[in-house]
Amino acid sequence: MNGRRRGRRCARSTRSILLFCWLLGVVVVGTGTGCGRASQTEGTDAALLELVGFFQAELDSIRAENGFPGATAAFILPDGRSASVATGVADREANIPMRPDALMLAGSVGKSFVAAVALALVGEGRLNLDAKVATWLGEAAWFPRLPNAEDVTLRMLLNHTSGIPEHYTTDGFARLVSNSLDSTNPQPEECPPPEALVANILDIAPLFPCGEDFSYADTNYLLVGLIIQKVTGLSYNEELRRRFLVPLGLVQTVPADRRRIPGLVPGYLAADNLFNLPEKSLVESVLVLHPGLEWTGGGLASNPRDLVRWAKVLYEGKVLAGSYLEDLLAGGKLVELSGQSVRYGLGVMIQETALGPSYGHGGWFPGYHTIFAYYPKYRIAVAIQVNRDFQSGAKGAIPRLARVVLDNTIK
Repeated sequence: MNGRRRGRRCARSTRSILLFCWLLGVVVVGTGTGCGRASQTEGTDAALLELVGFFQAELDSIRAENGFPGATAAFILPDGRSASVATGVADREANIPMRPDALMLAGSVGKSFVAAVALALVGEGRLNLDAKVATWLGEAAWFPRLPNAEDVTLRMLLNHTSGIPEHYTTDGFARLVSNSLDSTNPQPEECPPPEALVANILDIAPLFPCGEDFSYADTNYLLVGLIIQKVTGLSYNEELRRRFLVPLGLVQTVPADRRRIPGLVPGYLAADNLFNLPEKSLVESVLVLHPGLEWTGGGLASNPRDLVRWAKVLYEGKVLAGSYLEDLLAGGKLVELSGQSVRYGLGVMIQETALGPSYGHGGWFPGYHTIFAYYPKYRIAVAIQVNRDFQSGAKGAIPRLARVVLDNTIK
């Protein structure tokens, strides 16, 4: 109760500041007083600015309840107007406030982009979802050693029904991580190629026959990335920029292919984290773990403002020509994924919620947690990024933030 009352007082203070900026004709708004928060809005009407205040107060409450260092969040309305806010700190040790335009590593959220690139190539007749992967990768010397090599299709990779094991849980991948952390490495910007990542699951028995079950694995998307490069003759990141990032103006989304990413804030890890990494992801603005080790398993640094815009155009059928949504949203059986019941389409988690179905994805990278969701019944999207990868509260935050948007815009 006390936390809710404090949130309301902060909301009133924020609304006063935002309205003052609106009267001055300011479109991008920042506040550094009151509750120590900041926001960006697209549009200058009073109703939108009031909504931003409620949205900000809810994000502040989520932080107070979960105790993470900081977060950014955004929403987009049916008419395309959007806003982003921030709470807490970007750097705990230096006490640097979080900004709405901060970048964080987005983890598996990047799979939604990989699937969209693949579907674009399907629409152009250059890929076929139900063709065997051997069509494109069969000539590689390592391919016969791939689990289920002769039977797996592109669609099975995209919806995780290939039976291929997860490479990043292997001892070989742990050694790659250890080598990446070696401070004596004279070329720290180098990263193993994707084939070296896939090599960790070669000659391993498949988890199940192709198409007969579901098992989420980044390895599936590494193989999709290799197929995209084989077909286009371009690197995956070049293809992504050319098709989506540049045309859609997603300027706060960049390939995570280097240790130093401008605008990236530090992330915080549990002391007993998976790869025995330091508890802070950046040292003097340089990532301790090379993010290129993720590649098309995720592979992006992003921001909620871009993610809600991406969700809206992707799931409203506006990203590609033709009727790609039928394939994109063709989820299989109900499965448990990250503690939630979902159907998995092509790079999309489909859930039934109190607000109706939602489409989106979550992402984890050491030090960061990202989730975005689109609600087709209301044509809104929300997204959150937290600069802590444990007990982030991000899962519970999404329905709460969506409810705030709906309660203050849908009458």
